[in-house]
Amino acid sequence: MKIGVIADDFTGASDIANTLAKGVEPEDGLQTAQFPGTPTAPADKEIEAGVISLKSRTAPVEEAVADSLRALRWLKDQGCQQFIFKYCSTFDSTKEGNIGPVAEALANELSAQKVVFCPAFPTTGRTVFQGHLFVLGKLLNESGMENHPLTPMTDANIRRWLHYQTEEAVGLVPIDTVKQGSEAIAAALQKADERFVIGDAISDEDLLAWGEALKDAKLITGGSGIALGLPRNFLRGTSPKSAGSVFTGIAGPAAILAGSCSGATRGQIDVHAESHPTFAIDVPGVMSGDVTTQMLLEFFEAHSGQAPLVYSSGSPDDVRAIQSQFGQEVVAEKLDNLFADVARELAETGYKRIVVAGGETSGAVAKAVSEALGSPAMSIGPEIDPGVPVLSVGKSEPIVLALKSGNFGAPDFFAKALRMMEAGK
Repeated sequence: MKIGVIADDFTGASDIANTLAKGVEPEDGLQTAQFPGTPTAPADKEIEAGVISLKSRTAPVEEAVADSLRALRWLKDQGCQQFIFKYCSTFDSTKEGNIGPVAEALANELSAQKVVFCPAFPTTGRTVFQGHLFVLGKLLNESGMENHPLTPMTDANIRRWLHYQTEEAVGLVPIDTVKQGSEAIAAALQKADERFVIGDAISDEDLLAWGEALKDAKLITGGSGIALGLPRNFLRGTSPKSAGSVFTGIAGPAAILAGSCSGATRGQIDVHAESHPTFAIDVPGVMSGDVTTQMLLEFFEAHSGQAPLVYSSGSPDDVRAIQSQFGQEVVAEKLDNLFADVARELAETGYKRIVVAGGETSGAVAKAVSEALGSPAMSIGPEIDPGVPVLSVGKSEPIVLALKSGNFGAPDFFAKALRMMEAGK
């Protein structure tokens, strides 16, 4: 392997795996695989970029750090020369962590002296300007992220937010320097007194300049955008190639599972419900045991061939009320287990296409499907919408997944994903 990625959730892992596999141009991409958790055996030798999907974004700090270090050590054993700590392009974290503590632990393990933090992903409207994170032109704390049920973001100043999480000094390479190109960025990093540095970026051209400037960096942190220019650093002087897996499409029974409560996902559910069957999970019913795995499986079977969708998504007020009644962690665990059990049964009973919305939900589903098929590696297929590729699990009788971050995707994402999974393009 050349590049190793430690992602703090599953949808984010798919996002950056997609970036590394496709490159800026087809010949720029690396042969990329995504792993649900840290593998226990060596990876296939042809894999050039390995992306480990963890569930560390909302885990206790000590657990997140331990899991991330375990992933780092496995990637080092595969021969990786550069490492990326991938978190969400909305810098999802609380004042306590986990971004700062995990980054600090990884930097110490690698003896990294300068570590860049750049969550920018301009294609989806995430930009960093003067150390402040914007979402579609709005400050992060005015974008709806202030209502996130697990990591409410109340401050767009990520330099300040990161300072809460670590004892390291936090600097900034501003956009004026970035616009001067990679040499100016590298010089600014060299002069910076701080070990941790926020990197401004408002366009893909800025991210490509960062990629050139960071060609020798041991550790980089950010959203998937920061990886945009990195693969070509490892391909200079080599023969052009067409990287990535050949995906021709898979037909068969399909199911959609949505656990995200983001505004984008709720809108996508509304669009899908106009012409497809949907089932709204009664969360108090899940807590009492009245809503069961079998009930959801019967719904999918009753509507086979109609792109049926099951969802637990709710408005911010509804989510807060349920969390207040039952407890945030208890609700999350119950729903994750329910989605995982349903996905496992779907995989074992012949379902071939599964679309998932929400980071926590995606993690539960991907792990369950991978275990059901006995396949630790997921290959990267075509991009459905920015940041969301088709993933193929298993070799002899593969299943395809689409793991969508809550805020990603067009309004018709669910139907579009199923079409692309079947057509292969």
